[in-house]
Amino acid sequence: MTDLLVPENIGMMSILDLLWRFALNMTVVMLLARWLYYSTTRRKDFLFTFIMVAATVFLLCYLLESVTLQLGFALGLFAIFGILRYRTDTMPIKEMTYLFVIIGISVINSLSNSKTGIVAVLFTNIAVILITIGLEKIWLLRHESFRIVLYDKIKMIRPESYNDLIKDLQLRTGVSKIERIEIGKVDLLRDVCEIKIFYYVRNPESVTNNGADDDNGD
Repeated sequence: MTDLLVPENIGMMSILDLLWRFALNMTVVMLLARWLYYSTTRRKDFLFTFIMVAATVFLLCYLLESVTLQLGFALGLFAIFGILRYRTDTMPIKEMTYLFVIIGISVINSLSNSKTGIVAVLFTNIAVILITIGLEKIWLLRHESFRIVLYDKIKMIRPESYNDLIKDLQLRTGVSKIERIEIGKVDLLRDVCEIKIFYYVRNPESVTNNGADDDNGD
């Protein structure tokens, strides 16, 4: 019985390796999902998905490595989630990108061996974080959203009245600056039309879900 407590018998080095890899992976995932993604979109449903998928994929790959996990199996994980697409709703492209990155980083952290080296693994994780920060917090700081409104001044949709139409929409919707618009369905009998207005917001929490209003309009 006491032999089971000997480090060589319980694989102490393997346990320590698992712990530091898992800690590294979840730290990176929390930075990507909780800090970068959630602070921008405020969507808790995908936050739960990202964290649980990361933990599950990491443990699955790490524990199955002992049975000679092939590269095809690792890549197959991407295909599985790509086909699944969470059948309840269509997953927006941004969320799909985050899911792909999180699965990829979890596979890398779990399957990297001694030949890869700790430095290479840390560089990969840091590079992914820095690139995401650059895209999310610097270059793509402004958040584009849209609303679909039912407009009752159909004569204003003519090209020569574009500037007056923008001013009228800004006044009536309360949007300080409309970047662009798209004319949708036109009902000549009722003299109304659907107009999709696009605008930028800096605080995603201020975006109101009106009709098809969604993250980045996807």
